[in-house]
Amino acid sequence: MANSLSDALEIVVRTDPGMVRGHNEDAVFANPHQGLAILADGMGGYNAGEVASGMATALLAAGFESAFAAHPPCQSDGGSGRPYVQRCLAEKIAEANAAIHDAAETQPQCAGMGTTLVTAVFCDDRVTVAHIGDSRMYRLRGEEFVAITRDHSLLQEQLDCGMITAEEARYSHNKNLVTRALGVDPEVEAEIHEHPVLPGDIYLLCSDGLNDMVEDGEIALVLGSLGGNLELAATQLVQMANDNGGRDNVSVILVRILRAFPAPRGWWTRLTHWFG
Repeated sequence: MANSLSDALEIVVRTDPGMVRGHNEDAVFANPHQGLAILADGMGGYNAGEVASGMATALLAAGFESAFAAHPPCQSDGGSGRPYVQRCLAEKIAEANAAIHDAAETQPQCAGMGTTLVTAVFCDDRVTVAHIGDSRMYRLRGEEFVAITRDHSLLQEQLDCGMITAEEARYSHNKNLVTRALGVDPEVEAEIHEHPVLPGDIYLLCSDGLNDMVEDGEIALVLGSLGGNLELAATQLVQMANDNGGRDNVSVILVRILRAFPAPRGWWTRLTHWFG
């Protein structure tokens, strides 16, 4: 990107194996200069989940870097009128899915591997979020704490159709059964949405190792009280997950919006925007 976002965004990354697992199958990546955050939670036998999540973050980080260098993400995507970032996310995630699926098919030690994914691109006072599976993104705005993503999971489907209540869902044995994952099938569709951002917002990307161990209300309290110190807030969230049992790897990426970051516009864009 031509203009660095590093003075508009503060980003902190944490990943921890937890208290039970022998190794960490989560992978995280963030680049504040590009307004990019990627989190993947791998699954599969032996260490294959670690391979899948690592491939996902590495391939996407490299793919987005080259794509955004050639075409600013928030410029229009040709005749579609949509921001380029939306098409880029769909294409790069599809390429990563194909690569992970191919590795799972051709390398016996990687058979059956896959990974969840949540990735966010901040540009032009907006965040574009793509996700697959049950890794989540939340937003704290003032005192309002909401989940921006909706899990692709059996549990979420049961909640949506009224089979179980939210309280029953907390104790369900189906928590980790995702209905969509990166690399498991030859093709997968990422769910992509765009949201306006405001200075002061705090965004949380996390693996289910956090939200399975710590209730949303407690997460909101930590971000509300420690949001001025993201390093401390991230450390506290991981510690709470581990204190509550740490049954899974736990990863968090926190993003705080320090100021507005509108995309630079040429005179013709400003003129058409003015009369539009």
